[in-house]
Amino acid sequence: MTGRKEDTLRTLTEEERKWLERISRSQSEPASHVARAKEILAVADGCSYTKAAQQAGRKCGDPVSQLVERFNREGLAAIQPKHGGGPKPKYTAVERERVLQEARRQPDVEQDGTNTWSLTTLQKALRRADAGLLEISTERNWVILQESGFRWQKSRTWCETGQVARKRKRGVVMVTDPDAAQKKN
Repeated sequence: MTGRKEDTLRTLTEEERKWLERISRSQSEPASHVARAKEILAVADGCSYTKAAQQAGRKCGDPVSQLVERFNREGLAAIQPKHGGGPKPKYTAVERERVLQEARRQPDVEQDGTNTWSLTTLQKALRRADAGLLEISTERNWVILQESGFRWQKSRTWCETGQVARKRKRGVVMVTDPDAAQKKN
């Protein structure tokens, strides 16, 4: 790649500059976001791509030129990296929620042929449903359930971590552990 600027940075709006400065000073943002914000600000202040990369702690200026081009098209959304390789995610958040919704449903013996969900029976139910997930595998179900906090119990059932049915004088009550997400990690 040549040292000549192919695409110059457009003029930043006041709001964009404010957000970029906030991100560049942030201690809680991912390091990649902070570095990209610093690079954009340095280029906006008149630095070369190489100098902007060095100020952000990077070695090469070539990715800065690509970032500038992307920033001109997308605005602040360019700070967040896109999918970084490997196979594209096959199931969207809506489809993942569909799997979780089905797993939370109590199976019907007549319709589903079981009293408790296994990965295989869950897979069959998802494939059989209206507008079902025809290609979903048991492994994908397992990954979605694991990521969402479900665990396989000795009773051969899937149950959500942090939720438990407690027997009280007035009947059975679902109790949720508020720290379940922290304990899971």
